[in-house]
Amino acid sequence: MARRQFSVFNLSFLDVISCGFGAVILFFMIINSQVKSRSDQASSELQSETKLLEEQIFDEQKQLVRLNNSLEKTEKENTLIQGSVSELQEKLEELLKEIEFYENNSLASENDIKRLQSDIQQLMESNKRMSAQAALEASNPGRLLRDFIGDGNRQYLTELKLSGKHVLFLVDASASMLGRTYVNVIRYRNMQDSQKVKAPKWRQTVNSVDWLTTRLTEGTNFQIYTFNESTVSAIKDSEGDWLEVTDGTTIAKAMNELRSTIPQNGTSLIKAFEMIDNLEPRPDNIFLLTDGLPTQGRRDSSPGTMVKPEQRIRYFDQAVRELPPIPVNVLLFPMDGDPFAAEAYWRLAIRSKGSFMAPSRDWP
Repeated sequence: MARRQFSVFNLSFLDVISCGFGAVILFFMIINSQVKSRSDQASSELQSETKLLEEQIFDEQKQLVRLNNSLEKTEKENTLIQGSVSELQEKLEELLKEIEFYENNSLASENDIKRLQSDIQQLMESNKRMSAQAALEASNPGRLLRDFIGDGNRQYLTELKLSGKHVLFLVDASASMLGRTYVNVIRYRNMQDSQKVKAPKWRQTVNSVDWLTTRLTEGTNFQIYTFNESTVSAIKDSEGDWLEVTDGTTIAKAMNELRSTIPQNGTSLIKAFEMIDNLEPRPDNIFLLTDGLPTQGRRDSSPGTMVKPEQRIRYFDQAVRELPPIPVNVLLFPMDGDPFAAEAYWRLAIRSKGSFMAPSRDWP
């Protein structure tokens, strides 16, 4: 009997192999399912964390924007503060300079107190002499060509020397002659010209000139100049010429022109003093009627420019250097806010051997 051949790939072996392979596949499917479930769970958790992080990043970005805006605002405020500090520092330096200027002038004024006391004594003695002279002139009215009638009996004059053959009157016709305070000056400056010429301070100035001209005797030569930013004669086109006192008509004409003059603009004292050289011969007596220190030199100031006190004193000193050696008699109609004017013009009067007077409001 022939033997059957043995084969390793029989049916039983295949069954075993199939079962094993199926078990592997089943095991792989079970593991893969668990891995996918865990992966989905991890992905969901990651998405939640990512969303939370995105919200936190968005909140931080908004906070950063707010901080940047606050920083920009702070920088702008710092810039404004620095500008204000610089401006305050400049103002402080200016104030310190003004304080130093005032202190220096105060020291100079203290050094002149004794001299002033001596001059006051001399003025009192001269007042007695002038009173006697006034009484003499009143008793001999034939010498006077014109009369001046004031309110009451206020026609007195202290220490003003009315002598001289060539007498020059310099009358300040700037805008400040409209009032004694800045408020009144501004108020009158905005009025019509017909009201400006009626300003009490300007009328007193004109009346003072009128009173002085009544003391001029026949044969005396005179000239009346008004000055502000420029200097002109009261009688048109008579600059550089002396006007002779004859029968009083020339003086009356000059006074009529002066009464119609409109005070305006700034004050250049140096231009007024420079006009003296145009007169031949030079005056031997000058009457200066003003209310304060000049606000301009040779050049006109820009409109609206605020002139500091020390600059006004420099303008005054420049003008005085142009003045020839002639007696200057000053009639000062004080302006509020110009504390150095009285001292400066008093010095001018004393040094030029003239006289100084600040008339009361009801003079002459």
